[in-house]
Amino acid sequence: MVVLGALLFGLLLAQQVDYVADGLKALDANQPAAAEPLFRKAIEAEPGDYGAHFNLALALSLEHKDAEAVSELRKTLQLKPGLYEANLNLGTLLLRDKQPAEALPVLKEAAEAKPKEIRPNLYYAEALFGAGDAGGAAERYAAVLAIDPKSSAAELGLARALFRQDKLPEAAEHFRAAGSREGLIEVAAAFEKAGRVDEAIAIYKEFPDDPSIRAHLGLIQIDNKEAAAAIPNLEEAVRKSPVTTNRLALADAYRLNKQPAKAIEQLQLAAAADPNNYELRMQLGRTLRDDHRLVLAAEQFLSATKLKPDSVQAWHELASAAIVGENYAAGLAALDKVRALGQEIPGDFFLRAITLDKLKQKPQALAAYRQFLAADNGAHPDQEFQARARIRIIENESKR
Repeated sequence: MVVLGALLFGLLLAQQVDYVADGLKALDANQPAAAEPLFRKAIEAEPGDYGAHFNLALALSLEHKDAEAVSELRKTLQLKPGLYEANLNLGTLLLRDKQPAEALPVLKEAAEAKPKEIRPNLYYAEALFGAGDAGGAAERYAAVLAIDPKSSAAELGLARALFRQDKLPEAAEHFRAAGSREGLIEVAAAFEKAGRVDEAIAIYKEFPDDPSIRAHLGLIQIDNKEAAAAIPNLEEAVRKSPVTTNRLALADAYRLNKQPAKAIEQLQLAAAADPNNYELRMQLGRTLRDDHRLVLAAEQFLSATKLKPDSVQAWHELASAAIVGENYAAGLAALDKVRALGQEIPGDFFLRAITLDKLKQKPQALAAYRQFLAADNGAHPDQEFQARARIRIIENESKR
């Protein structure tokens, strides 16, 4: 009787322990780590209980033990093929773990089981997109929108699927509906790359409050020979973000629009903010030179030579601006720097010759003219004609 009583007590105690129920209570309390061992004990007691395997997978997924959760869900489907919740959860986990191709079959089955439910259809669309089937994904995203026209996730997914198929106008429409600024800018960039500039411009105009986009739009308009249209965009970009790049772009637009004074103003402001920028000094110098403001141009070229003392280009520009501006001493000094760098070209000999000629240094001018003719080899016929004429005149003058 004592043994029998002990057996009855043990059976009653076993009946009182409901591992599944306790596990579900732990899940409801958001304690998946406590639920996991309870579901494992339930499976030990009843290995064929697909519900215990399913709930264990849920606990494991909440603990981010995805590989174990996937294994338990596959076991669940072996025990209960076609279980909608298991297919959906397995597909979701596989998507989370960047395995869209693996997720496809179970999510397809889930979507077919619940054709009017958003979640399985949306996840199936994501799996199709991730597996490289943009066309199939687009169809499935469209199906989700048919169920819920306000689904921003489906709008965005459809936009990306269309974009991947190079259906740019359609993609733009759905990015716009999804409120995706980044997506629209991607489409605009793709339009640019495809040479569809007008369509790119139309999208960029949708962002009037973004100075970086206004600046980029202005640059496109400059390239598209629409300098006048570019100016207000670049002016606004400079107003909101007066960085050197924006000022340079605006100066370029003014130059192309035949507004040299405004171009120079922007370059001067940029140079004041970035005084050690060699390229900026050179650009400002050339713009001043082209506007016949030679003294100021020479000042900029001189600043450029201080930033890059071995820049032959800067010394050439300084020599030319100084000599044309009749500052012959400065011009000769710049030519001497070019000579010291070993980078003289025939044009330097000609500049030196006419400068020495102006300074009445006839023997030196004569030598320079001859050096120019020996080096030029017919490349500059007008200057060669002038050099020969001056040589004859100087020689005749010396014979008097």
